Amino acid sequence: MASHDPLLQPFQLKHLTLKNRVMSTAHEPAYSENGMPTDRYRLYHVEKARGGIALTMTAGSAVVSADSPPAFGNLHAYRDEIVPWMRKLADDCHEYGTAVMIQLTHLGRRTGWNKGDWLPVLAPSPIRETAHRAFPKEAEEWDIDRIVDDYVSAAQRMQEAGLDGIEFEAYGHLMDGFWSPATNTRDDEFGGALENRMRFSTMVTQAVRKAVGPEFIVGIRMVADEDWEKGLSREEGIEIARRLVASGTIDFLNIIRGHIDSDAALNNVIPIQGMASAPHLDFAGEIRAATRFPVFHAARIADVATARHAIAEGKLDMVGMTRPHISDPHIVRKVEAGEEARIRPCVGATYCLDRIYEGGEALCIHNAATGREGELSHIVEKAPARRRAVVVGAGPAGLEAARVLAERGHKVDLLEASAKAGGQINLLIRNLRRREMIGIVDWRLDELERLGVAVHYNVYAGPDDVLALEPDLVVVATGGIAQSPVLDAGDDLVTSSWDILAGAVKPERSVLLFDDNGAHPGMSAAEVIANSGADLELVSPERFFAPEMGGMNHVPYARVFAEKDVKVTINTRLKAVRRDGNHLVAVLGSDYAGNTQWERRVSQVVVEHGTAVNADLYFELKPLSRNLGALDYAALIARRSPLPVRNEAGRFDVFRIGDAVASRNIHAAIYEGFRICSLL
Repeated sequence: MASHDPLLQPFQLKHLTLKNRVMSTAHEPAYSENGMPTDRYRLYHVEKARGGIALTMTAGSAVVSADSPPAFGNLHAYRDEIVPWMRKLADDCHEYGTAVMIQLTHLGRRTGWNKGDWLPVLAPSPIRETAHRAFPKEAEEWDIDRIVDDYVSAAQRMQEAGLDGIEFEAYGHLMDGFWSPATNTRDDEFGGALENRMRFSTMVTQAVRKAVGPEFIVGIRMVADEDWEKGLSREEGIEIARRLVASGTIDFLNIIRGHIDSDAALNNVIPIQGMASAPHLDFAGEIRAATRFPVFHAARIADVATARHAIAEGKLDMVGMTRPHISDPHIVRKVEAGEEARIRPCVGATYCLDRIYEGGEALCIHNAATGREGELSHIVEKAPARRRAVVVGAGPAGLEAARVLAERGHKVDLLEASAKAGGQINLLIRNLRRREMIGIVDWRLDELERLGVAVHYNVYAGPDDVLALEPDLVVVATGGIAQSPVLDAGDDLVTSSWDILAGAVKPERSVLLFDDNGAHPGMSAAEVIANSGADLELVSPERFFAPEMGGMNHVPYARVFAEKDVKVTINTRLKAVRRDGNHLVAVLGSDYAGNTQWERRVSQVVVEHGTAVNADLYFELKPLSRNLGALDYAALIARRSPLPVRNEAGRFDVFRIGDAVASRNIHAAIYEGFRICSLL
């Protein structure tokens, strides 16, 4: 039967029929190898095709010129050898009826000169971008001519590869760098009046259209309002959109609002958790109404209901759900099957983008298979034989282990010491800005109920509790407990970040928070303290605060610290604490200052130093087990059962995961639970 769901309706884009209204917009997951979309890159996009998506836009962006050095794993569209790789990707996605396009760009000033071939960074005017810090040279006429030719060659390569189309990138890069008064101060034929500022993009679009012909899809992802006093105005942005449409050289507009030259500005263009849902959707709808032209858009459209609204209300023709597909590449398939409630939610953690911008690859905070499709399946296969499993601890690691084991067909009992599941996630959501993280827990609890897992709360499990269930397999996911850094004195005078987040201890009038873990726990505690009205000094031994977080998540903390006048002190360590009447004295030092020390007199000292493992149960069960707690890492990496037999008399296998092994993060805990349990 034909569906009446707006999201499942086809969309006709010239000759191309897109089978539904859901797409993944261009982004660079940094899975490329030497600028090529090799197997890891291809399988990531093929999984979304398998999941039912209509259009996957590759690259974010593929660079068209050698003097646009890759800033974060960009594909090299200027090299001929990309063609067979892209052809394989497109062919594999086409088998599922999914269209494939690629975003092409010259990064302009949004890169660094000391990358790639070490060629000078180029921009319309020699105005530095604060995010990437390079001082660009002003583009000369010969630069413009050769880059236009490079765009043409890149587009022809993608046409040869069998892609369905291309998209030009025009926000924060070279093309819109010419449009914006903030980045174009030229007084020649490429500066001044709007027609002049559009001259470069007009040259590119006309030359590319002439080269690829009328039947190849050509679109543009463009900023139509930089939301910046000195930048491109809404009025000029809409006029640019109208002129592009009138030119007949493009087939769709993909709308962006905002500027991205700094972390703070980028955060408004790509909102994270605690920020408004779909903040630019109405604006994109205004562009569609003004141009009466196909409009695509993505910006924190994280759930199906919002996406459906965008299509049903005529705001968009295609709705981008990019981060949600990193969380669950099978969104459309589940909607089609009437299993919308089973979609793994995007919780807005933006671990994916933070890793990219810090030089890593995109990983979802709670889907371990994303980006690892060559080794992990998004659909857990049944085990050849059913076992009786006991999982102890219902934090992220334990919940994932129980889910995967149940999907494998095993009988699973999950024991949790407290009255509810979630572990440390229950602490971090006490910072209300991060409350969406509870979706990590709620989704897994729903899955455990569907799979028939017995969850036992208020069971502080000892060996007898576990053995009474007669397990073949025991997974110890008992997590960790807050620990303090080693101090010369005063360990008993400090308060843990956990106590602050849990509300067990209230922030006092003046607080010094020492964080040498450098991740979310300390920053969340700092945010809670700052919002309480206390005077706060954040002290870090690092070159900058919270180095384990990326720039996207840095922004909301930094914003609170600026608003609440938090003092941030780097390159400094907490050495000791002593009492002085009703106050505490924090003794500070530095790795760079020898034995020199100085003091702060405060009401409260809070510390964050990760977790100490809580593994007593594991060590009690270990001598009774077949594997004596051991994991065969070589087998695990090779995707074979990692449980060696080291004790023939053992009654069960046992291993530990997550913070019960060592202090890490949510993704590490979930990945560990998934990768091991999917082999058992």
